[in-house]
Amino acid sequence: MLDLAAAAASDDLRSTVDYGLIAARIVEVSTKERVNLLERLAGRLAQMLLAEFSCEEVRVRARKRTPPMEGLQGMPGVELTRRRR
Repeated sequence: MLDLAAAAASDDLRSTVDYGLIAARIVEVSTKERVNLLERLAGRLAQMLLAEFSCEEVRVRARKRTPPMEGLQGMPGVELTRRRR
């Protein structure tokens, strides 16, 4: 969670987070090493976001687009919320 009032009023990128940088870091963390559980991936991403960006709370949703489960329709996933301590 990030207070976006200043960015909404000013239309100034310096008043918010750089979503391009966040996306690049998500790709970097997600591809750095293999994990078995979506829960682990989501936890790593939440930890990185809180450590590197000026947000007090993050919500991360991770989904598996091609799960190895025959007959499953839809995408299994997890969602977690973490707060800065």
